[in-house]
Amino acid sequence: MSLLINQLCINCDVCAPACPNDAISQGETIYVIDPRRCTECVGHHDEPQCVVVCPVECIDPDPAHPESHEQLLAKLLNLQQESAA
Repeated sequence: MSLLINQLCINCDVCAPACPNDAISQGETIYVIDPRRCTECVGHHDEPQCVVVCPVECIDPDPAHPESHEQLLAKLLNLQQESAA
């Protein structure tokens, strides 16, 4: 499933550069994760890099976007094809 940044976010800006899919950006008040681009780093790393670098542990699974490992990998392949076109 995609990930979600909760209200504990302190806008430290360490998560956005860690995302290999450019899924994280500054929102209106806190950083946000685009569920269309978030693959939980499947295909890149063993664990989501935003979660690894977050100093306040404010990144949770997004229950609105449940996805299997296979679905996340397929999303990554689609993203890679889009960027190659």
